[in-house]
Amino acid sequence: MKIIVGLGNPGDTYKHTRHNVGFETMDKLAYDFNITMKANKKFRAHTGEGRIGGTSIMLVKPTTYMNLSGEAIRTILEFYKLPPSEMIVVYDDVALPVGEIRVREKGSGAGQKGMVNTIARLGTDEFPRVRIGVGDKPPSWTLSDYVLSRFLKEEWEDMIRGITKAGDAVELILKEDTKTAMNVFNKKIPKKMIEEQETKEVLE
Repeated sequence: MKIIVGLGNPGDTYKHTRHNVGFETMDKLAYDFNITMKANKKFRAHTGEGRIGGTSIMLVKPTTYMNLSGEAIRTILEFYKLPPSEMIVVYDDVALPVGEIRVREKGSGAGQKGMVNTIARLGTDEFPRVRIGVGDKPPSWTLSDYVLSRFLKEEWEDMIRGITKAGDAVELILKEDTKTAMNVFNKKIPKKMIEEQETKEVLE
C-alpha cells in the first residue's frame, strides 16, 4: 500500500485557503477514483482506501492541524509498518507561482510548517512530495495570514489547474516513479528566485 497525504487544516473555516491545496488534491483524487473519505479517529485523519494505477493506496487528510501533521502521518506509517519512502505528500508552496507544481524525491520543509513537523516526526526527509504553488505573499502581509487567505478570483483557474496537475503527478508517480513525474511536471524556474523565496520563509 502507498500512503498519499495532503496537508491542510480541518474545518469549514479553512476550506479553499492557500494552505489547503493538499486537502483539495486529496478530494480531487477521491472523486476521480471513486474513493470514499471518512473520519478515522484512530489515525486522527480523514482517510479513504482504493486503487490508482493498479496500486493500493490510502488517501489521507490529517485532522491534527497543519503544524502537527507529522503526528497523524507517523501513526499511519507505523500502523501499516511502512517506511516514509512509501508515502507521497502534497502541500502548498509560496515559493512557486499559483498553479505551478514541482515534484521532488526528498528535501527540507523549506519553512512549510506541516512539512517541517512531518520531517521532524519521521526523522527523515527522504520521501516523495508534490509542491503546489500558491504565490508569494504581498509585502504588507504576514506569511501566516497569507497562507490562510483564499485565492483571488483571478487566481482560480490557475489554482484549479495546479490541483489537477498535482493529482496527475501523484498518479504518474504511482504508475511509473518519481523521476518520471519530475521530468514531466517540473517547470524550469530560476534557481535564484527559489533560493531567495526559501530564505525569506525561513527568516519569517
